[in-house]
Amino acid sequence: MAEITLLDGGMGQELLARAGDAPTPLWATKAMLDHPGLVREIHADYFAAGATVATTNTYAIHHDRLIRFGLDPMFHALHLRALAEAHEARAAYGSGRIAGAIGPLGASYRPDLTEPVALAAPKYAEIASILGPHVDLVLLETVASVTMAEGAVRGAEAAGKPIWLALTVDDRAGAKLRSGEPLAGIARVLQDHPVAAVLANCSVPEAMAAALAALKPFGLPFGAYANGFTHISRRFLQEAPVARDLTRRHDLTPGRYADFALGWVEIGATIVGGCCDVGPAHIRHLADRLCAAGHVIR
Repeated sequence: MAEITLLDGGMGQELLARAGDAPTPLWATKAMLDHPGLVREIHADYFAAGATVATTNTYAIHHDRLIRFGLDPMFHALHLRALAEAHEARAAYGSGRIAGAIGPLGASYRPDLTEPVALAAPKYAEIASILGPHVDLVLLETVASVTMAEGAVRGAEAAGKPIWLALTVDDRAGAKLRSGEPLAGIARVLQDHPVAAVLANCSVPEAMAAALAALKPFGLPFGAYANGFTHISRRFLQEAPVARDLTRRHDLTPGRYADFALGWVEIGATIVGGCCDVGPAHIRHLADRLCAAGHVIR
């Protein structure tokens, strides 16, 4: 039996579902502005479900998103607001770790927008410097290419906290990044920079077994947290996408998701959880299944 770190599930889609607002390109950031306390409530629900890590609602707080809406002066304040909501939920629950999330520059699932390392690293470092004093680790999410990984990890070092690198993989070929590069190519990033764990995220659960088989040889703690989308649509890959351009699958019940995740643990994963459209009910069921199988959640 293994000790398992149980991550939370998705934040953005959960916010939109609970708020009932029409989606905008600002997605979870706008929901946080319009509905104070809702992020804290979702963090609390994930802790109550059994998650031991709260992932901050900072994934998409980038200058390139905020400038379009005249909100760039709030860049620092928005990060602090998201951090406060995570801390309040943890304090109420009494335990748990906080992961400071940093999403990709430009847009998700767009390796074609990857910036050169020399340009990207300072942008990640700016965010990491804000998050660092307030989090237990930095979680670089939905990293879609090797160059993107290098820029993100180099910048994240500014936080002075452990770095977890989460890579989004091809939905049909999980051993490849969305850029088409093999996951094995991440080895050079891991050799040159201090990464504490490596994960696969925000891809369909069916792709994760192949991804984990490719991550396992790196010799680091590894794991996966999948999304609940049918696929990433062409429309979502256009300029300023919104959540309605993604299709939620209806077959991914809490029980079926737990089946996938228990399979990842059998491969050797020690970090599991959920991404977009995987909610508190999925995490609760997964926690119950892990415990029933004799694993210890930490």
